[in-house]
Amino acid sequence: MSAGGAPALGLAERFESGLDAPICLTWELTYACNLACVHCLSSSGRRDPRELSSEECMAIVDELQRLQVFYVNIGGGEPTVRRDFWEIVDYASARRVGVKFSTNGSRITAPAAARLAAADYVDVQVSIDGASVDVNDAIRGTGSHAMALRAMDHLAEAGFGPFKVSVVLTRRNAGELDRLKTLADRYGAQLRLTRLRPSGRGADVWDELRPTAAQQRAVYEWLLDQGEQVLTGDSFFHLSAYGQKLPGLNLCGAGRVVCLIDPVGDVYACPFAIHEQFLAGNVRQEGGFTSVWRESDLFLDLRRPQSAGVCGSCGFYDSCRGGCMAAKFFTGLPLAGPDPECALGHGEKALAARGHRPLPRPSVNMSRRAANGSPDAIVVV
Repeated sequence: MSAGGAPALGLAERFESGLDAPICLTWELTYACNLACVHCLSSSGRRDPRELSSEECMAIVDELQRLQVFYVNIGGGEPTVRRDFWEIVDYASARRVGVKFSTNGSRITAPAAARLAAADYVDVQVSIDGASVDVNDAIRGTGSHAMALRAMDHLAEAGFGPFKVSVVLTRRNAGELDRLKTLADRYGAQLRLTRLRPSGRGADVWDELRPTAAQQRAVYEWLLDQGEQVLTGDSFFHLSAYGQKLPGLNLCGAGRVVCLIDPVGDVYACPFAIHEQFLAGNVRQEGGFTSVWRESDLFLDLRRPQSAGVCGSCGFYDSCRGGCMAAKFFTGLPLAGPDPECALGHGEKALAARGHRPLPRPSVNMSRRAANGSPDAIVVV
């Protein structure tokens, strides 16, 4: 109870109305990538010539420092292909803005790993989507499994740790979770499991790759057993309707505690919702990122009390909060309705009832086709 006798608010309730600054944010430095993963949420491949300059990136870091943002998740594309990547990381680290960056491992050489091991306020996530070569390479491209393991070897040998092993859950790797956890443990790393969403190229393979209902239930039980040993980034809170909440915030933080800055400076409410409907502004506009975060109509609207819609009558609404905004939007479901992968099956009914109308498509698509799905030659941008 609070001092006045009213029930104390939990973190989720306090965060729903938003914060003066995001706790963390995702920053896609570039859409350039040497892989062509079939589920890429940002449809990466080619560089956008309008990318933020080095000077603009440094200015954003300065702004994040003033806002006291705890850390920034840097991604892409493959962020390490930018010529100024290390300069940006060093600049952020010097200003005590923590950096967590995701990489396919292609440029994590032994010298790069040693450099990372000597750095402060830096964390690394190496992406891999299968304990076995066949499962991983069918999604990420021929040779990508070996490339990720080579990067992990370099990080471990340099004494960097614990780094993260980042896995997107799919129908193909749902049966490999124990093996993936063993792989992470072998390196003294921490497994990070995230949800496949119908965003970017993921929209094209979502029906094929999304876990079955039986797999979802098994994953939920597995995550409960693992507790805080496995990170999820709160991406499975839609499964809380099975009965018990998973560790974490269990809240859609879009526009409240998190957001996305894309390579050209556009600010979206959610990293998985790159669409004009969720575009709040651009860091190049007057007032920069701070103005977008604190004053954009979209973010202010998201911070107002949201209608539970048809989910309001469900006894588990307080646990799952209706699920993922992006998953609903890109599958053509109403935002005030059930998650398409609702644990109680309401999403499947909603999908069946939506008809055959065209589905929303992401506003950005920088995809390019890689020959035979293999990693392309790396082009530094």
